[in-house]
Amino acid sequence: MLIKRLSEARGISGQEAEVRSLIADEVRPFVDEMKVDNMGNLIVFKRAKNVPECERERPYKVMLSCHMDEVGLMVTSVDRNGLLKFATVGGIDPRVLPSKRVLVGGSKIRGVIGSKPIHLQEPEERTHPFTIRGMYIDVGASSQEEAEKMVKVGDMATFYTEFEEIGSNCVKGKAFDDRMGCCAIIEVLKKGIEHNFDLCCVFGVQEEVGLRGAGPATYSIRPDAALVMECTAAHDLPDVDGPDCSTALGRGPAISHMDRTIMVRADMFKRLTQTADNLNIPWQHKYAVAGGTDAGKINQSVGGVVTGVVSIPCRFIHSPVSVVNMSDYNNSVSLLEGFLYSIDEGRLTH
Repeated sequence: MLIKRLSEARGISGQEAEVRSLIADEVRPFVDEMKVDNMGNLIVFKRAKNVPECERERPYKVMLSCHMDEVGLMVTSVDRNGLLKFATVGGIDPRVLPSKRVLVGGSKIRGVIGSKPIHLQEPEERTHPFTIRGMYIDVGASSQEEAEKMVKVGDMATFYTEFEEIGSNCVKGKAFDDRMGCCAIIEVLKKGIEHNFDLCCVFGVQEEVGLRGAGPATYSIRPDAALVMECTAAHDLPDVDGPDCSTALGRGPAISHMDRTIMVRADMFKRLTQTADNLNIPWQHKYAVAGGTDAGKINQSVGGVVTGVVSIPCRFIHSPVSVVNMSDYNNSVSLLEGFLYSIDEGRLTH
């Protein structure tokens, strides 16, 4: 199962090679060209067929974008007892970390995140959660010397989470943000559908630490339109409803109006929602305007690119384990396909 392999692959920001290799092997038979740029973005191309006469000299270009990297940890020091201090890479709530399993470094050394036991805490300490300063990674070493034979300062740690199917139509795993988006674009490429425009797909790097890969990729491609495939926070809990939950599992892909990095153009939003309605694909508004995606960098590059965002709702995002409803994933793939067909019929213009 492709999403299982993508989820379990190691790909913290700046070290996406394992994920990139997996994706390249999957899509190579279905694309015309493939390259890795200096940032580490994997960029693949499908050339246009039956290009309209007016575009013969320069075919219209559509960019699909997702990101390969995941949040995680970086070792910052090794103490005399062999315990590892660490910093977060990307946005992680420290409250989800104690007792979680991790894999450290390229050798994937197994470890556990620890903190002061409740038995030894002062009453005041029990009233607030631990900070990163109060946590460590235990790799089973008894001394600094032993630990440094296994790991070193600067090694990255990813969560050690096994992908599983749960319930009637859900899956759990790590790094669904944004391996679900990667998987959706791969699935569309593997269908081998031809379009009358150039299709450029970017599997980007370092999104979780500042949207760093998307800008250079956009300047390289110079697209006319772009669509970002993402995972987004779902907060559909028993005591939360409506806009407060941002998105909910099982209600279809979430289509963005805006976030902290982009205002989606009205014609792009209309194109996405009309496509969904025409194909009887359920969809939902993304109510929250917090956070951002690579769309913010794409939209502001090369004189401005009309850009949309479609997201798969995900519970417990940016944590060691997340949950996605596969019907939302499947409907997102269908919406992505429908959007591309809609560009065959009519361009989004400036």
